[in-house]
Amino acid sequence: MAAPRNLMGDNGRLLRDEENGLGEDDSPTGKKPKSERFTLSRWEFVAAIGIFVIFSTGLFCIYLTMPAADYGKLKLPRSVSDLRLLKDHLASYAKDYPAQFMLGYCSVYIFMQTFMIPGTIFLSLLAGALFGVIRGLPLVVFNATAGASCCFFLSKLIGKPIVSWLWNERLRFFQSEIAKRRDKLLNYMLFLRITPTLPNLFINLASPIVDIPFHVFFLATLIGLIPASYIIVRAGLALGDLKSVKDLYDFKTLSVLFLIGFISICPTLLKRKKIYE
Repeated sequence: MAAPRNLMGDNGRLLRDEENGLGEDDSPTGKKPKSERFTLSRWEFVAAIGIFVIFSTGLFCIYLTMPAADYGKLKLPRSVSDLRLLKDHLASYAKDYPAQFMLGYCSVYIFMQTFMIPGTIFLSLLAGALFGVIRGLPLVVFNATAGASCCFFLSKLIGKPIVSWLWNERLRFFQSEIAKRRDKLLNYMLFLRITPTLPNLFINLASPIVDIPFHVFFLATLIGLIPASYIIVRAGLALGDLKSVKDLYDFKTLSVLFLIGFISICPTLLKRKKIYE
């Protein structure tokens, strides 16, 4: 009869744990609670795969329409040295086939931004190296905004489990900050976009989850990415002198970005001051 008593004792503890909201995941083993685990439903998984296949098919169709080239030299750059080689190879191609090159460039940029593939900063540098600031800056801002918007809607569809799994505590903090700034949400979003306070990837994914309206997200992205994009595109003009992407954000650059970001939230700070007075 000892075994049944142990079994009842274990079951009793399990029942008490369940009543208190505890379980195996709250044990001192370091496992995450079930609410923080990556739990993508079957429908969400199928939707994610379907969207990725649609985007990939479109990108492949664009690839088929591109003029012939030495595709063996075309690869996504992962370092500044890779980018220099790619720029040398694409300079004549972009000059001979400007429309086709622009279509391919925009498609790759938006695809990478939508599906959170690292490397868009190299494409921004490439735009500066090939087109200069006057043409390169609008091109980068357009692609970054379009890709971020696609990522916004993708996250609205399937992003909540992913963000909760990766950045649960940060998401809660972000949600509380947004709730406190609903009256001046555009100014706060501009501050986040201009300054490196939060990663752009997190902002793209978390914004629909914390109920930021798309028009606010779109305007903040379109305007807020201009300062940083200008710095990156301008650096692309001197690609030969650039050693690493880390050199883009020195103390002076970060100070300028935070100054611009502070200006963007001045209306919010002034309004709070008047309320307390």
